[in-house]
Amino acid sequence: MTLQDLIIHKDTIFMKYVVVIGDGMADYPLEELDGKTPLQKAKTPNMDRIAREGVSGTLKTVPNGMEAGSDVANLSIMGYNPHEYYTGRGPLEAASMGARLRRDEVAFRCNLINTEAGLLSDFNAGHISTPEASEIIEYLNQSFYQYGKFYLGTSYRHLFVFPRKEAADLESTPPHDVVGEPLSRHKLKPEDDELACELNQLMDQSHGKLEGHPVNKKRSQMGKKTANMIWLWGQGRKPQMPPFKAKYGLKGATITGVDLIKGIGVYLGLTNIKVPGATGYYDTDYCGKVNYALEALEEHDLVFIHVEAPDEAGHAGDLEEKIRAIERIDHRILGKLWKELPQHHDFAMAILPDHFTPLSVRTHTPEPVPYAMCKSGGVVDEVDSYHEFSVANGSQGLREGHLFLKNLLEY
Repeated sequence: MTLQDLIIHKDTIFMKYVVVIGDGMADYPLEELDGKTPLQKAKTPNMDRIAREGVSGTLKTVPNGMEAGSDVANLSIMGYNPHEYYTGRGPLEAASMGARLRRDEVAFRCNLINTEAGLLSDFNAGHISTPEASEIIEYLNQSFYQYGKFYLGTSYRHLFVFPRKEAADLESTPPHDVVGEPLSRHKLKPEDDELACELNQLMDQSHGKLEGHPVNKKRSQMGKKTANMIWLWGQGRKPQMPPFKAKYGLKGATITGVDLIKGIGVYLGLTNIKVPGATGYYDTDYCGKVNYALEALEEHDLVFIHVEAPDEAGHAGDLEEKIRAIERIDHRILGKLWKELPQHHDFAMAILPDHFTPLSVRTHTPEPVPYAMCKSGGVVDEVDSYHEFSVANGSQGLREGHLFLKNLLEY
């Protein structure tokens, strides 16, 4: 099938597409699982069915020379070559937070973190709640308005816009990569650069200001990690991307609890479907996501369903939560899709992570990810289960990440 073939005759049903992304779901074999990965250990009959009734392969979502971030990897999955369109994580998140960047502005991802004795002890400040974070962001804007503007996101994930385009060239470090390490080693670089010095000073000053903030006093009394510092990283300028519909001829939508994915959706002209209870954490509403996706498919051709929970478990080194998140994706999302999609439409469905987030290293790694896809009446290969190793025998082989969507549409 070619892209032109997707324009169906009036007497037939339009094909519907669903791409389910288990963020950070892929992993390494673990001794405590007798040499299996969480994907192999988890009960995933619906993922296995996609592999068994479709085709499989591996996908290079992180191009050579680029960081293994969800920003780069999800751009790839959505059909955009990061080498052409990626300018940084910050500006992607800015779009979902209502920050309209000027050409001379740079958007930084701004984590609320916890630091103890000069070490970065927690990159998410004990998963601070959004209402608590809103008080802190408001306070930061009152205290540091001369530097730029802070925008409220979700939980620990926020944004800082700085009015100097040269800051886009600074070297920054994702905080989840350096938990337990001295902050002084990972400040913005080069450290003798004027703008790096100014922004490093801002981060240092935030520690002094936030340490005694009322929100943090309450959290400390409750035995919770405090949000006693900000961390700036993932900066960039506003990107330019062709609209998804113009590029692929389809009306698309995203369902996620993460501002990064919503921001990509804004730039691509996708509809961001708001799902109550989509938190971007372990407690996200899986059933709500699939219910809204099925409803969205009545007016859209393709829906990306993104689930952050496996990635959060990978960063936390929490094996039980990672397996639980994988099984919930399988049972609550894919299980319902299998029941509902065949009743209403010809359909194609795909399952994949955006990148590895191995429990043993607690951060993203760039290996090619496993994927499987199937469609009504589609070709079938010999793979009968879905995990990191089974797909190596799939008919799709290894493909560049930004070609995944084209492959799905032509399958």
